[in-house]
Amino acid sequence: MSVTTALNNALSGLTAASKAASMVSANIANANTEGYGVREMELSSASLGGQGAGVRVDGVSRSVDERVLADRRAADAAFANAATQASYYASVEAAIGLPGDAGSLSSELAKFDAALIEAASRPDSDARLSSAVAAADSLATTLRDLSDGIQAERLEAEKQIASQVDVLNTSLSQIEDLNKEIQRQVSNGNDALALMDQRQLLIDQVASIVPVNVVDRDFGQVALISDGGGVLLDGRAAEFVFEDVGAIVPDMTVEGGGLNYIEMNGNPVDTSTSINPLKGGSLEALFEVRDELAVSAQQDVDAVARDLIERFADPAIDPTLAPGDPGLFTDDGTAFDISTETGLAGRISINALVDPDQGGESWRLRAGLGATSPGEAGAGTILLSLSDALNDPRVTSSGSFSSVPRSASELASDFLSKIGTARQASDGEVAYTSAKWEALRTLELERGVDTDQELQKLLVIEDAYAANARVIQTVDEMLDLLLRI
Repeated sequence: MSVTTALNNALSGLTAASKAASMVSANIANANTEGYGVREMELSSASLGGQGAGVRVDGVSRSVDERVLADRRAADAAFANAATQASYYASVEAAIGLPGDAGSLSSELAKFDAALIEAASRPDSDARLSSAVAAADSLATTLRDLSDGIQAERLEAEKQIASQVDVLNTSLSQIEDLNKEIQRQVSNGNDALALMDQRQLLIDQVASIVPVNVVDRDFGQVALISDGGGVLLDGRAAEFVFEDVGAIVPDMTVEGGGLNYIEMNGNPVDTSTSINPLKGGSLEALFEVRDELAVSAQQDVDAVARDLIERFADPAIDPTLAPGDPGLFTDDGTAFDISTETGLAGRISINALVDPDQGGESWRLRAGLGATSPGEAGAGTILLSLSDALNDPRVTSSGSFSSVPRSASELASDFLSKIGTARQASDGEVAYTSAKWEALRTLELERGVDTDQELQKLLVIEDAYAANARVIQTVDEMLDLLLRI
């Protein structure tokens, strides 16, 4: 080996050591940077004329555990899906209220029942009759508020769908642009690793909305395929369109044309089917809240309102009622019609005949809604019949309840129980998916930048740099010695 060859070898070693130190410092500096992939230097032995010519830096690669990353993204989507449903159930459960809570459905029923019993014990008391009317009105108001709350949850889901569609479109468009730039840089032999870091963050953002699988393409590009088989990005990004409505009422559905599907590349997507390209993430959960969960809850609260109306519309309870006349509770002032049950809980109200605020008289609660005069002040028969009607077991005519006979309070308890059970199940799913996400996130971080290992590399780099520098110093001394001869 000539002196010149030794010098070239040492210089290549110094260059490689310098670049390695720069790479290690970048790794350490970005240890807590989201989306950062660990940089690793690729080296090979250089040769010239069959002889060693030092070391060659082939490039710097980006190291990411794709399997762990894919699992963590799937956990992101599962957690977002479960959390969306859990939030909905918690809101509806709070709107119904727990037994004993002021203003809860069960408490309002109990208050109404107690007011009827007190009025029956002193039917001549105008104050007690007025209290019973007020309790009935408060119960109707509670049902209306509950119905409004369920529709508010649907509208909130609608708004969030629109927001997430905007995020989805923006993120996919940015990933498409990054793909093109990465391809350009890789084709020109330039470093595109920082662009890949940015792209990973954007893919993470998409994955919580719609779970995706990442497929490698040529020149560093990637394609995104959803778990449901939809092509979100492959060369060009898919385009999603969703038009949200300004208000939602109970009878508005996608099938009826009142609400809109989401469109993917101009084609409507039915998120309720098993063949759903958007299944698994927060977007699917929002559609489920809007089109299924809240619709089912509205049907049940309508069934509770219908049960209450039908209990007091029987002429056997109030002989002054003619067949077809509305009873104590009405559908916005009229008799209940089975064909208009949807949204009934949002329209239920007390009969104007007993409501002083509407020109009625509270004594009709004692004498009968169809009575023309107050009658005997001490008559409590109708009041007792009203209380009995509230507590008589009867089979609910609609909703998702079983055919077991229930009193009005038992029906309200069953409604709360159904929502509460679903909320507990969704909370359990949130806890499970959250724990899974935490475990995978920890594993992902462990596979990321290990600062201890990077510092060990730095010590090795320092030794290599010093050794190559010593070689150059020795060659310099040898050349000086030759020149002095």
